[in-house]
Parts: sequence; C-alpha cells; structure tokens
Amino acid sequence: MKPINIALTAAMLSMLGAAAAAQAGPVAKQPSKEKCYGISLKGKNDCAAGPGTSCAGTSTTDYQGNAWKYVAKGACTKIKTPKGAGSLTPVKR
Repeated sequence: MKPINIALTAAMLSMLGAAAAAQAGPVAKQPSKEKCYGISLKGKNDCAAGPGTSCAGTSTTDYQGNAWKYVAKGACTKIKTPKGAGSLTPVKR
C-alpha cells in the first residue's frame, strides 16, 4: 500500500471512531426496569458514567459506582459484585 493510501485510511478510521463516540448517548428509557448503579462491567454501562465519559458504554472500570445498567425492577439490590451489591443510587467505589 502506498504511503498516501495508508495515511488516508488511518484518517478515515480515526474520523469514524470519533463519530461513533460522539453518538454515544443514554440507552432508551425502559419503564419496566430500574437503573442499577455499580454493577456494569467496563464499557458496558447504559449511561451516567461520571466525569470524563460521554454516556452509554463509556464506564472506565468494572463495577463503577456512578455508572448504571437497566435491570428488572426489584432485582438491583439483590445483585452481588466483587465490590458489593447493586444500588438504586450512585455509590462511591
């Protein structure tokens, strides 16, 4: 591949990545479910991941206390993680 083609390909891939990140937003509301904080794995949250993140899929650590995931109503506080139980409100971890 010629150097110019490599540079153009790299630039296009970079732009696509930036566009995908800019479109990250909250998962659609799910009235039959509740938000459960501190249970999602890194990059698997539905939203609210705190400073330095844009929203869904942007949590930076497993079980991040300020990132939530939708779960069935009544199930959140029953979910156990290595860092404690799920919470209906943000937790410090």
